[in-house]
Amino acid sequence: MLVKNNARAVALATLMQVFGVSAYSNLRLNQELAAAHLNPADDKLATRLVYGTIQYKLFLSYQLRGLVRTKLTESYLEPLLLMSLYQLIFLDKVPAHAVLNEANNLAKQAGKHHSSGYKIVNGILRSFKRRGVILPTEQDSEAYLSIKESMPRWLVAYFKAHWGMARTEKLLASLNQPAKNSIRVSRQADRSQVLAKLTALGYAPQASALATDGVILAHGGIANSALFKAGQLTFQDEAASLVVDAFDFDGTETVLDACSAPGGKTIQIAERLTTGQVLALDLHPKKLRLVQANAKRLGVAAKVKTQACDARQADEFFSDQLFAKILVDAPCSGLGLLRRKPEIRYHTNPQDLINLAAIQLDILNHVSRLLAVGGELVYSTCSISVEENEQVLDQFLQTHPQFELKPFQAGRLTSEDGKLKILPDTNQCDGFFISKITLRG
Repeated sequence: MLVKNNARAVALATLMQVFGVSAYSNLRLNQELAAAHLNPADDKLATRLVYGTIQYKLFLSYQLRGLVRTKLTESYLEPLLLMSLYQLIFLDKVPAHAVLNEANNLAKQAGKHHSSGYKIVNGILRSFKRRGVILPTEQDSEAYLSIKESMPRWLVAYFKAHWGMARTEKLLASLNQPAKNSIRVSRQADRSQVLAKLTALGYAPQASALATDGVILAHGGIANSALFKAGQLTFQDEAASLVVDAFDFDGTETVLDACSAPGGKTIQIAERLTTGQVLALDLHPKKLRLVQANAKRLGVAAKVKTQACDARQADEFFSDQLFAKILVDAPCSGLGLLRRKPEIRYHTNPQDLINLAAIQLDILNHVSRLLAVGGELVYSTCSISVEENEQVLDQFLQTHPQFELKPFQAGRLTSEDGKLKILPDTNQCDGFFISKITLRG
């Protein structure tokens, strides 16, 4: 039985669930960490082991070539080997003998009674130490980059087709960098006081280069602070926070957030309103409870209403031209979030982009009927694919000539043509697409 009393045991238990039953890495890791009560340093190590192993799974699996001479039948063996390889290759400060010893101990714990799994693990890891890292030949650039950057080959080819090989190399390398510790300071808080408290707590806050309300922290752990619990700040990537900036609010509007959960942008909208109100929709009531909880923590619950509703049926529930502002932050592949959610790269395929684009266009077709004349509709995704962004928008405008693109300012960025794509390698942030359209009078 695996005793989850240290970082590696927690990481292994998490990876077994992620690789075995496709559990969400962030949810499962949070559950394991909450149960284990590790110290902050071990929390950090477990987190790095989980996300690093998932992120480099293709690369790490490739390293097992020629070393595995028996079928890995027990569920712990592959995750343990990959996690151990990750440490040997990427964690320079961890001695190799410590990695092997911990791997042997974990194999003995996790294996079935009288299992010889620890001998398999020990043999494979020692063979790898003698042989070292292997990669495909660089003559096949797509195969080489696929393994080197641990990205499915179809995605390498996709990036190459749209941005060329030189940009693809930069983009792939960027997507394997650690995500920044990005937060947004509430507009209802005193920003200077919040920054002073963050400095005193050792977070070394730095202003975002993109988002006017954004702040980059030197390290994580802010969720346990009084500042977070009091609703003076919240988690939000720099690029994500630009979406709401694209609107021009006067504060009195009735606003629709058509795809709200978990509510980060709903709350942002509410902070911009004085007498106005935002209605948050989501298909699942459980997710709307999360929106309500976040709105309460941030002190804007009075300005937020929620309703369980499929955005593709919103025009059946509400009157035409009811809303002055509408946000469609559409469900998407999440290809802009590969730093934060590395497993997305393994669970997404080209057909998903086409299927999602059809859903996104359907949402736009229905929700747009609710926009008032002269109103603003912002369409955004956390994907960088052309299918989910430019193509969806172009198809919508072709069949809805009464709408037109409108220039906008978002944080410190400007879009002259009403469209803005943020690639992760440009500012080392999440990838996002933001567009703004208006209904002609």
